[in-house]
Amino acid sequence: MCLHINTHMENVTVTLTHDLKEELKRHKEVNWSAVIRGALQEHLRKIGIAEAIAKKSKFTKKDVEELDRLVKRGLAKHHGF
Repeated sequence: MCLHINTHMENVTVTLTHDLKEELKRHKEVNWSAVIRGALQEHLRKIGIAEAIAKKSKFTKKDVEELDRLVKRGLAKHHGF
């Protein structure tokens, strides 16, 4: 069995509200770096899927803008705006 340990990590600064910082401090048992790292990996996975779908799309920029306009209009009508 081979175990690879990644010793090369980068630091990222995150700006938090005071309330959020206090809430996080209440849960010292949680490895917040691991939670955030997992959330970033999951978001990047979703972006990768969206990019793969977009790459195969035949939509033009004009088509996307028209679809965006129609969706926004439909949402506004649904919510009474």
